[in-house]
Amino acid sequence: MSRYRGPRLKLIRRLKNLPGFVGKSKMRNLGEFRVATDQSASRKISQFCVRLEAKQRLRVNYGLTERQLLKYVRVARKARGSTGQVPLQLLEMRLDNVIFQLGLASTIPAARQLVNHRHILVNSCVVDIPSYRCKPKDSITVRNRPTSYNTLSSKFTGGDKTPDHLTLSLSEGKKPTGLVNCIADRESVKLNINELLVVEYYSRKA
Repeated sequence: MSRYRGPRLKLIRRLKNLPGFVGKSKMRNLGEFRVATDQSASRKISQFCVRLEAKQRLRVNYGLTERQLLKYVRVARKARGSTGQVPLQLLEMRLDNVIFQLGLASTIPAARQLVNHRHILVNSCVVDIPSYRCKPKDSITVRNRPTSYNTLSSKFTGGDKTPDHLTLSLSEGKKPTGLVNCIADRESVKLNINELLVVEYYSRKA
């Protein structure tokens, strides 16, 4: 899995709202900056550029490669339901995104690091694949070892509202436990994006 190592502020200026890439708390602080940037943009933008920007925002927010995102679009074309909403549902059910939405990590890259370092248990089994597709009734916890506990303590954010398809249990004296209630719907997607633009961009490739 490739990782973006370039300047983050440059992507924020160009792609704007990226909660999974920047973090929910930092996105609030960047609100005034985004408004000033939007007002200064006066150049004419082509339809291809609009579709490309939508695709880039989706790819960067979830930390995907071009090949991975194209694979999700191809799967959506064969699945039942809206071709635009199915990729978003698949991305929302990824393990790294579920950990981020539960508040166990500040960003999706931080959640991916937790998974890669084998700190996360799914149904009491170690899962080290960030793209693992969570299913309803899956239980997500942290491994019972000192390194996992210290890592979670440093990255646990909590506080933010958990989406309806997830439940976070915070028992005193115990580590937080997440539960997947059902498949994510369109309202659960916090990224402000027109998914049809992404489908139109890949119409010649998928």
